[in-house]
Amino acid sequence: MTASWLASPHLLAVNLLNPTSLLSALGALAVLIVLFCETGLLLGFFLPGDSLLLTAGVLCATTSKSGLHLSIWATLTAGAVGALAGAQVGYLLGAKAGRPLLERSGSPRLRSAVTRAEAFLSRYGIGKALVLARFVPLVRTVINPLAGISGVPARTFALWQAVGGLVWTLGVTLAGYALGSSVSNIDRYLLPIIAVVIVVSLIPVLLEILRGRRGRLRMTRAPAVRLAIPVPGRRT
Repeated sequence: MTASWLASPHLLAVNLLNPTSLLSALGALAVLIVLFCETGLLLGFFLPGDSLLLTAGVLCATTSKSGLHLSIWATLTAGAVGALAGAQVGYLLGAKAGRPLLERSGSPRLRSAVTRAEAFLSRYGIGKALVLARFVPLVRTVINPLAGISGVPARTFALWQAVGGLVWTLGVTLAGYALGSSVSNIDRYLLPIIAVVIVVSLIPVLLEILRGRRGRLRMTRAPAVRLAIPVPGRRT
């Protein structure tokens, strides 16, 4: 890596919130870096993981003669490595630093995400929560250190975070690739497509939340059963 490349105006002008800008500057490496920071470092909670994966998948379907083209294999590998390595780092930070790591954050959004992540773990259990959280921005950032803080066994965490990480990164990237392969001039419609896919990715989580609410509602509406407990000295 040369100093001239680091100092290039194209790289210095990169917009961290714009997937196309990130991919134009760094290529598939942007996917690895962003996913690692978003899932492993609390400072990366604002980064666009979902839209970056989708956009990268779409750009993998463009021709090599187009303005920006990515390798599908390099992108899939970068996404998997970034997401899995980031989650493990987040877990280790939580296990070593403890709850003060989360409490030191001054971001209201991050604090709210901690509450939601705790609800995920208590409602769905470790495995299901780690998989579902991958599809929820902010929650996927804090759930990894929270798992370390909560004392989730390292092997259990590694297994389920790998499952969730692969389903998320490979699924969203391949969805973008399939979309880019089926629609001509797909780059013209990137912004609305990204918005739709992010909404669709939240559907499984919303369904789980609705199921949980319906279950609690049924328990609330269920008639109370009174037990006749005999009292000494009283005839029944």
